Amino acid sequence: MPRKKININLPQPVSIREKVCTTVRNSVLSGQIAPGERIVEARIAREINTSRTPVREALHMLEREGLLEVIPRVGYRVLTLDKDEIEELCEIRIVNETLAAQWAIDRITPKELKALEENLNKARAGVSNGNPERFVDDDLKFHEILNRASGNKRLFEFCQLLRGYMLRYRMKTLYNAETAIRAIEGHQVILESIKSKNKQAAAVAVRNHLEWVKLDIMNKVFNHP
Repeated sequence: MPRKKININLPQPVSIREKVCTTVRNSVLSGQIAPGERIVEARIAREINTSRTPVREALHMLEREGLLEVIPRVGYRVLTLDKDEIEELCEIRIVNETLAAQWAIDRITPKELKALEENLNKARAGVSNGNPERFVDDDLKFHEILNRASGNKRLFEFCQLLRGYMLRYRMKTLYNAETAIRAIEGHQVILESIKSKNKQAAAVAVRNHLEWVKLDIMNKVFNHP
């Protein structure tokens, strides 16, 4: 009797380019690499003992994502924070996340609803236990679950990309209990609109939440109430 064929799906190895891209991206978004700071291609290649080609490719990817800019004959530099950009990003994000929330009303699964509830409970517990810095991950996860529940892969990717652009601004505001509590309240209102299947309420909840995010960034990053 012939042996049954076993299908083994091994994960694809992560390329050096992807590793560099992820590491530099996280360093920029977390503020470890400051706005305006130069990123030297040769230095990164030397530090990780690789050729400059995958490093150059990774930095080019981050340029296309809007995190870096090219300085002729110099290299790359982290883009500085910009008030006009945050205004534009918030408006674009409101449009996309409103659509995602309204589509989620028709498509969200019981498992996803439960995940949103658990996310809010976890976020509240973190703040109550004196760990508001944990809310950075909780905030990311809430929007990821909600946007994925839209049932549209392309819309989900747009929403995640926009949130990534905003994160380098938002990281400067999320590490305190007051901000975390206010954001959790906004998430709760969004969730209630989803549960009640009220698309108009969902649109209002998303706009109110993201408008507040914009004002919080303006106040804490740019000192512009």
